[in-house]
Amino acid sequence: MAKDPRILVWDGALRLFHWLTAFMVLAMWWTAENGVMDWHKRLGILLLGLLTFRLVWGVFGSRTARFSSWQIGPGAIAAYLKGLRSGQHRPTFGHNPVGTLSVIAMLLALCTQVGTGLFSVDVDGLESGPLAALVSFETGRVAAEVHEISFNVLLALVALHIAAIATYLVFFKDNLVRPMVTGRRAQADFEAEGEGLDHSKLSWPHLAIAIAVAAGAMWAVLRIGG
Repeated sequence: MAKDPRILVWDGALRLFHWLTAFMVLAMWWTAENGVMDWHKRLGILLLGLLTFRLVWGVFGSRTARFSSWQIGPGAIAAYLKGLRSGQHRPTFGHNPVGTLSVIAMLLALCTQVGTGLFSVDVDGLESGPLAALVSFETGRVAAEVHEISFNVLLALVALHIAAIATYLVFFKDNLVRPMVTGRRAQADFEAEGEGLDHSKLSWPHLAIAIAVAAGAMWAVLRIGG
Protein backbone atom coordinates (compact mmCIF):
# COMPACT_ATOMS: atom_id res chain seq x y z
CA MET A 1 0.00 0.00 0.00
CA ALA A 2 1.37 3.42 -0.96
CA LYS A 3 2.07 5.84 1.79
CA ASP A 4 -0.10 8.91 2.22
CA PRO A 5 1.41 11.88 0.37
CA ARG A 6 3.05 14.31 2.71
CA ILE A 7 2.51 18.03 2.46
CA LEU A 8 4.71 20.89 3.61
CA VAL A 9 3.14 22.56 6.65
CA TRP A 10 6.04 24.49 8.21
CA ASP A 11 8.47 26.29 5.92
CA GLY A 12 12.20 26.01 6.47
CA ALA A 13 12.61 29.56 7.77
CA LEU A 14 9.97 29.06 10.48
CA ARG A 15 11.47 25.76 11.55
CA LEU A 16 14.96 27.29 11.73
CA PHE A 17 13.58 30.15 13.83
CA HIS A 18 11.92 27.66 16.19
CA TRP A 19 15.03 25.60 16.88
CA LEU A 20 17.45 28.54 16.95
CA THR A 21 15.23 30.31 19.48
CA ALA A 22 15.12 27.21 21.67
CA PHE A 23 18.92 27.01 21.55
CA MET A 24 19.30 30.74 22.21
CA VAL A 25 17.09 30.64 25.32
CA LEU A 26 19.16 27.78 26.72
CA ALA A 27 22.44 29.51 25.83
CA MET A 28 21.37 32.82 27.34
CA TRP A 29 20.34 31.10 30.56
CA TRP A 30 23.74 29.38 30.74
CA THR A 31 25.72 32.56 30.08
CA ALA A 32 23.73 34.50 32.69
CA GLU A 33 24.11 31.77 35.32
CA ASN A 34 27.85 31.53 34.72
CA GLY A 35 28.50 35.27 34.48
CA VAL A 36 29.62 35.15 30.84
CA MET A 37 27.97 38.51 30.19
CA ASP A 38 29.85 39.47 27.04
CA TRP A 39 28.42 36.42 25.30
CA HIS A 40 25.06 36.98 26.99
CA LYS A 41 24.86 40.39 25.34
CA ARG A 42 25.93 39.06 21.96
CA LEU A 43 23.32 36.33 22.12
CA GLY A 44 20.74 38.90 23.16
CA ILE A 45 21.43 40.89 20.00
CA LEU A 46 21.07 37.74 17.91
CA LEU A 47 17.80 36.90 19.66
CA LEU A 48 16.60 40.42 18.87
CA GLY A 49 17.30 39.68 15.22
CA LEU A 50 15.44 36.37 15.40
CA LEU A 51 12.38 37.97 16.98
CA THR A 52 12.39 40.81 14.48
CA PHE A 53 12.56 38.26 11.69
CA ARG A 54 9.60 36.34 13.17
CA LEU A 55 7.47 39.47 13.43
CA VAL A 56 8.18 40.35 9.80
CA TRP A 57 7.69 36.73 8.75
CA GLY A 58 4.32 36.80 10.46
CA VAL A 59 3.24 39.34 7.84
CA PHE A 60 5.14 38.26 4.71
CA GLY A 61 5.86 34.60 5.41
CA SER A 62 4.26 31.41 4.16
CA ARG A 63 0.67 30.49 4.94
CA THR A 64 1.18 28.87 8.35
CA ALA A 65 3.72 31.49 9.43
CA ARG A 66 1.36 34.43 8.96
CA PHE A 67 -0.44 35.91 11.93
CA SER A 68 -3.55 36.17 9.75
CA SER A 69 -3.78 32.36 9.71
CA TRP A 70 -4.04 32.12 13.48
CA GLN A 71 -7.36 30.95 14.89
CA ILE A 72 -7.70 32.79 18.18
CA GLY A 73 -11.39 33.70 18.25
CA PRO A 74 -13.36 32.61 21.35
CA GLY A 75 -15.55 30.38 19.21
CA ALA A 76 -12.64 28.55 17.62
CA ILE A 77 -10.92 28.06 20.99
CA ALA A 78 -14.11 26.84 22.70
CA ALA A 79 -14.88 24.40 19.88
CA TYR A 80 -11.35 23.03 19.91
CA LEU A 81 -11.32 22.55 23.70
CA LYS A 82 -14.72 20.87 23.53
CA GLY A 83 -13.35 18.40 21.03
CA LEU A 84 -10.33 17.66 23.21
CA ARG A 85 -12.52 17.07 26.28
CA SER A 86 -14.52 14.52 24.31
CA GLY A 87 -11.31 12.75 23.30
CA GLN A 88 -11.40 13.98 19.72
CA HIS A 89 -8.38 15.51 18.06
CA ARG A 90 -8.09 16.52 14.42
CA PRO A 91 -4.75 17.92 13.22
CA THR A 92 -4.92 21.47 11.90
CA PHE A 93 -2.94 22.89 9.02
CA GLY A 94 -0.70 25.06 11.18
CA HIS A 95 -1.20 25.96 14.81
CA ASN A 96 -4.40 24.85 16.48
CA PRO A 97 -6.24 27.52 18.54
CA VAL A 98 -4.65 26.49 21.85
CA GLY A 99 -1.21 26.17 20.26
CA THR A 100 -1.64 29.65 18.84
CA LEU A 101 -2.25 31.07 22.31
CA SER A 102 0.93 29.33 23.48
CA VAL A 103 2.94 30.84 20.62
CA ILE A 104 1.58 34.32 21.34
CA ALA A 105 2.43 34.01 25.03
CA MET A 106 5.98 32.85 24.33
CA LEU A 107 6.59 35.54 21.72
CA LEU A 108 5.38 38.20 24.16
CA ALA A 109 7.61 36.78 26.90
CA LEU A 110 10.60 36.69 24.53
CA CYS A 111 9.99 40.25 23.36
CA THR A 112 9.74 41.39 26.98
CA GLN A 113 12.91 39.49 27.82
CA VAL A 114 14.90 41.00 24.98
CA GLY A 115 13.41 44.48 25.30
CA THR A 116 14.15 44.79 29.02
CA GLY A 117 17.60 43.26 28.54
CA LEU A 118 18.55 46.05 26.15
CA PHE A 119 17.94 48.68 28.85
CA SER A 120 18.76 46.76 32.04
CA VAL A 121 21.42 47.79 34.55
CA ASP A 122 22.80 45.67 37.39
CA VAL A 123 23.12 46.85 40.98
CA ASP A 124 26.68 48.12 40.50
CA GLY A 125 25.91 49.64 37.13
CA LEU A 126 28.78 47.67 35.59
CA GLU A 127 26.93 45.14 33.45
CA SER A 128 24.40 47.06 31.39
CA GLY A 129 22.38 46.43 28.27
CA PRO A 130 23.52 48.10 25.04
CA LEU A 131 20.81 50.78 25.29
CA ALA A 132 21.05 51.37 29.04
CA ALA A 133 22.67 54.77 28.49
CA LEU A 134 19.39 56.01 27.04
CA VAL A 135 17.52 55.61 30.35
CA SER A 136 18.11 56.56 33.98
CA PHE A 137 19.75 54.22 36.47
CA GLU A 138 16.40 53.69 38.21
CA THR A 139 14.68 52.80 34.94
CA GLY A 140 17.52 50.45 34.09
CA ARG A 141 17.10 48.70 37.43
CA VAL A 142 13.37 48.27 36.84
CA ALA A 143 14.16 46.83 33.42
CA ALA A 144 16.59 44.40 35.02
CA GLU A 145 13.97 43.24 37.52
CA VAL A 146 11.37 42.73 34.80
CA HIS A 147 14.05 40.97 32.75
CA GLU A 148 14.50 38.41 35.52
CA ILE A 149 10.77 37.95 36.10
CA SER A 150 9.99 37.58 32.42
CA PHE A 151 12.59 34.83 32.10
CA ASN A 152 10.88 32.84 34.86
CA VAL A 153 7.59 33.33 33.03
CA LEU A 154 9.25 32.17 29.82
CA LEU A 155 10.54 29.03 31.55
CA ALA A 156 7.03 28.25 32.79
CA LEU A 157 5.64 28.69 29.29
CA VAL A 158 8.34 26.42 27.84
CA ALA A 159 7.48 23.78 30.45
CA LEU A 160 3.79 24.00 29.51
CA HIS A 161 4.74 23.76 25.83
CA ILE A 162 6.73 20.57 26.42
CA ALA A 163 3.94 19.13 28.57
CA ALA A 164 1.42 19.83 25.80
CA ILE A 165 3.63 18.10 23.23
CA ALA A 166 3.88 15.05 25.50
CA THR A 167 0.10 15.07 26.03
CA TYR A 168 -0.64 15.08 22.30
CA LEU A 169 1.85 12.27 21.76
CA VAL A 170 0.56 10.04 24.59
CA PHE A 171 -3.19 10.62 24.43
CA PHE A 172 -3.75 11.48 20.75
CA LYS A 173 -0.80 9.69 19.13
CA ASP A 174 0.12 12.94 17.40
CA ASN A 175 3.85 13.62 17.17
CA LEU A 176 4.18 17.40 16.95
CA VAL A 177 7.98 17.40 17.02
CA ARG A 178 8.56 15.51 13.78
CA PRO A 179 6.72 18.04 11.56
CA MET A 180 8.72 20.86 13.16
CA VAL A 181 11.86 18.99 12.06
CA THR A 182 10.81 17.79 8.60
CA GLY A 183 8.16 20.42 7.95
CA ARG A 184 5.74 17.82 6.61
CA ARG A 185 2.63 15.92 7.65
CA ALA A 186 0.42 13.40 5.88
CA GLN A 187 -1.98 15.21 3.58
CA ALA A 188 -4.75 12.86 4.72
CA ASP A 189 -4.62 14.58 8.13
CA PHE A 190 -6.21 17.65 6.57
CA GLU A 191 -8.93 16.13 4.41
CA ALA A 192 -11.59 17.91 6.44
CA GLU A 193 -10.14 21.27 5.41
CA GLY A 194 -11.37 20.73 1.87
CA GLU A 195 -9.72 20.83 -1.52
CA GLY A 196 -7.20 23.36 -2.67
CA LEU A 197 -4.83 22.79 0.26
CA ASP A 198 -1.37 23.78 -0.96
CA HIS A 199 2.12 23.44 0.40
CA SER A 200 3.20 26.17 2.82
CA LYS A 201 6.15 27.25 0.70
CA LEU A 202 8.23 30.29 1.48
CA SER A 203 8.87 33.20 -0.86
CA TRP A 204 12.55 33.95 -1.39
CA PRO A 205 12.01 37.69 -1.97
CA HIS A 206 9.95 37.90 1.21
CA LEU A 207 12.62 35.92 3.05
CA ALA A 208 15.25 38.42 1.89
CA ILE A 209 13.11 41.31 3.18
CA ALA A 210 12.64 39.67 6.58
CA ILE A 211 16.36 38.94 6.93
CA ALA A 212 17.24 42.51 5.91
CA VAL A 213 14.87 44.00 8.49
CA ALA A 214 16.24 41.69 11.20
CA ALA A 215 19.82 42.61 10.31
CA GLY A 216 18.85 46.28 10.35
CA ALA A 217 17.40 45.97 13.85
CA MET A 218 20.59 44.38 15.15
CA TRP A 219 22.76 46.96 13.40
CA ALA A 220 20.69 49.82 14.85
CA VAL A 221 21.07 48.54 18.42
CA LEU A 222 24.81 48.02 18.00
CA ARG A 223 25.15 51.45 16.39
CA ILE A 224 23.24 53.26 19.13
CA GLY A 225 24.80 51.24 21.94
CA GLY A 226 28.29 51.43 20.54
